[in-house]
Amino acid sequence: MIVIIQCRDQVGLVAAISGELTHAKLNIISMDEYVDKANNRFFVRLDVEQTINKQQLEFELKQLLPDDAVITINPVPEKKVVVLVTKEYHCLADILVRNYFKTLSATVQAVIGNHTTLQDICVRFDIPFHYISHEQESKQHFENAIAQTIKGYNPDYVVLAKFMRILSPTFVAQFTMRLINIHHSFLPAFVGASPYRQAYERGVKLIGATAHFVTNDLDEGPIIAQQTIPVNHTFTTTDMVKAGREIETAVLAKALQLVFDDRVFVYKNKTVVFE
Repeated sequence: MIVIIQCRDQVGLVAAISGELTHAKLNIISMDEYVDKANNRFFVRLDVEQTINKQQLEFELKQLLPDDAVITINPVPEKKVVVLVTKEYHCLADILVRNYFKTLSATVQAVIGNHTTLQDICVRFDIPFHYISHEQESKQHFENAIAQTIKGYNPDYVVLAKFMRILSPTFVAQFTMRLINIHHSFLPAFVGASPYRQAYERGVKLIGATAHFVTNDLDEGPIIAQQTIPVNHTFTTTDMVKAGREIETAVLAKALQLVFDDRVFVYKNKTVVFE
C-alpha cells in the first residue's frame, strides 16, 4: 500500500503519521520525506506492507495533519496513458516496447498523431492509432478533436512524445498536471523551436533534454527529470540531433517511471521527486 501526503509543515508530522500507522498495525517498508523550508511545505511517500480500509485511514490521518493536507492512499498501481506524436519515432518506439514487455508501469491506451507517419509502428504493437490532422479550419477544432479522443480513453496521463504542436491554455486546462512533455533542450536554455540549432550556433559544450508537466507557459512547466551529455566543436547540428534523440528517450523514460510510481509531487511550479 502506498500513502502519499503533502501539507503545511509543522513539528511532529513524521511522528504523528508513523504513530497512526503503528496504531493501525501497519508495517512501514520505506519512507521518503522532505520539507521545503522556503514554502513551509511537507512531503512524504510511504510504502506500507499491509493493507487497510483506506477511507478509515485517510479519516484518521486528517485528524492529525494540518487542514490543507492532501492525502492519497493506494493510487492506481498501473496508470492508463494516451500518447500524442507527430513524426519522430524514437520516444514512441521506446514507450511501445516498454508497454509490450510490461515494464512501463502503465498501459498505452492509444496513440494520436497529427501525421500518419507513426501509424504503422502502432499497428505492429496492436495499439489503436488516431490520425487527427492539424490542417483543420481552426486550431480550436483540431484541439477539440484531440481532447474528445483522449477523454474517450479516460487516461491518467497524456504523454507528448515529440508532439510538435503548441497547445492552447484551453486545451491544457482540461488536463491539468496530466500532460507530460519531453523537450529537446536542458531547460530553461533554448526554449521553443530548433533548440539544437540554437545550441550549435551558441557553441555549447553540453546538450540535454527535459521532461516536464505542461502548463500555459511554453516549456516552463514543473520539471520532472533532466540529463545532459557533452558535445564539442566537431559536432554539427545533425550530430547534436542524433545524440539528442538518445538522451530524449532516456529522460522521458525516467520521468514516466517516476510519475507512474507516484514519486513526483508538484507544488507551485516546482517538483519534489523521490527517486
